[in-house]
Amino acid sequence: MKTIISLTLLLLTANVCADTSQCFGTTAKGSLEGGVMLPMSGDNFDNYSLVAVAAGRTYVHAKVRDILVASYKELETTQPGKVYMYGETGYARGGRFNPHKTHQNGLSVDFMTPVVNDEGESELLFTHVFNRFGYDIEFDAKGRYDDQHIDYDAMAAHIVALHKQARAQGVKIWRVIFDPKLQPGLFNTSDGDYLKAHIQFSTKPSWVRHDEHYHVDFDIPCKPVAVAKH
Repeated sequence: MKTIISLTLLLLTANVCADTSQCFGTTAKGSLEGGVMLPMSGDNFDNYSLVAVAAGRTYVHAKVRDILVASYKELETTQPGKVYMYGETGYARGGRFNPHKTHQNGLSVDFMTPVVNDEGESELLFTHVFNRFGYDIEFDAKGRYDDQHIDYDAMAAHIVALHKQARAQGVKIWRVIFDPKLQPGLFNTSDGDYLKAHIQFSTKPSWVRHDEHYHVDFDIPCKPVAVAKH
């Protein structure tokens, strides 16, 4: 009951938040003013955990929110029948966001890896409290986990859509962090050449594997962190 009440309050707060945000500092040391909560779901996307939503862990810079929503809308046309899921983003005011080393100024977003089942049908990653809402999932070298396997085509199309929608709003994508050993699957898709030309991918293993999700950092001008007001 408490979770439902908290979630309701969060939704009410999100509805009255200003559509302008100001980021401070960097993704690894920063804060955020005017953070907005991502929509809980849409026609082709969902959140990774209602518990996390209720805990206020899905806030971003307003421009990032707009880019995400626009990219999902684009994918309804370019990837009909595909479903997507976003993961952790950050707090409404940014700041330290355990267990992440970044996600501090509203410009970082985790997207859960798109998957298909053995019949080739697009479905959401199995996220629940016992696998830490998806973050404990480990794909094998062939991109499989139980009866789900990575949908590289859907993932590549999503990153392309993010890049195009960001560019349309005068925003850049700084980097995408995804397990380097699995990246060839992305580059072998029809969007592979576009990704190689426009997206900076991680080239070394991160402190966590980044296989069940891909981390995207957006590049939006921020003020010095010392100017932040709380």
